[in-house]
Amino acid sequence: MFITGLGTALPQKRFTQAECWKALQAWEKLDQLKPRSRAILKKVLLQDNGIASRHLALDALSEAFVLTPEAMHTRFARHAPLLASQAGERALQNAGWQAERIDAVIVSTCTGYLCPGLTSYVSEGMGLRPDVLALDLVGQGCSAALPNLRTGEALLASGRCRSVLSICVEVCSAAIYLDDDPGVLISACLFGDGAGAAVLSARPFPGVRLVEWKRAGSVLDPGSRDLLRFEQRRGLLRNILTPPVPALAAKHAQDVFRDVTTRADVKRKEISNWIFHAGGRDVLLALRRQFELDEAELSWSASVLRDLGNVSSPFVFHALERALNRGACGGWWWMSSFGAGFSCHGALLEVR
Repeated sequence: MFITGLGTALPQKRFTQAECWKALQAWEKLDQLKPRSRAILKKVLLQDNGIASRHLALDALSEAFVLTPEAMHTRFARHAPLLASQAGERALQNAGWQAERIDAVIVSTCTGYLCPGLTSYVSEGMGLRPDVLALDLVGQGCSAALPNLRTGEALLASGRCRSVLSICVEVCSAAIYLDDDPGVLISACLFGDGAGAAVLSARPFPGVRLVEWKRAGSVLDPGSRDLLRFEQRRGLLRNILTPPVPALAAKHAQDVFRDVTTRADVKRKEISNWIFHAGGRDVLLALRRQFELDEAELSWSASVLRDLGNVSSPFVFHALERALNRGACGGWWWMSSFGAGFSCHGALLEVR
């Protein structure tokens, strides 16, 4: 399988972490949080935690504190189809393709729910063929990009499709929750909104850097499911984020890496670029320790985290796009995502 085109999309409004703290101070219910909770919010938003700014689907930050199910659903329903379609259109443009060439579209999300799913709106907005195979994947959290891509790989390998459009979109601002749980508070300070897309094909096409998907692997650890997931409370999505997550993510990421590279007979020293999902600064630090990487080797992921925050499932699309567009050297690349489940996925790419 070949990644023939890449595209990303973000909401127009960008907010610094300092601006988020200033808006939070104006929230009329801030005093209902415990002093320790307010101190956590201030620390995460104002100290160097690897994030400088985030794009959020808000006209003003005051909208973030309208914490009702109706407001959250309306935000998702308005912005998720638009961001997903924009990313898909840019991926097609990057590939030099027209929409009618797409045989299947796969859309992943976890921050909202629509029925019919996002594929209905994306297919309409992008002008995809009426007979396109449309698959909606939900509930995989930050890890969703690689399962989405592996589904596309299976469709191409089966001969059912010659081309697949893979899209991940998250409106994390439609899943805001605030209470005195430290994990909930940190989540509110980390996540941003965005989308990413890839055009997948069974054979290479000229005009773009050749990115071949060679091998992939996954691990699912249901016993750790409650360490990182969404729950429903008062009709709202509430993110559960616990302290063991960074170390758990790094351990599983290395397990998947060893499995895939062993089967491919590729040595660790042969990997020239690392494309990791970055759940936050602590996740990147855990990955550095586990893989014995230096800071420069995680620069693509760190730069996306700094500029966009944790955009959840589209994150690896943004990091991969940056690496390709900014002239990262070719060779063997490793891409990995992890999240709810607890699940971890990895893929070996050959870039020429």
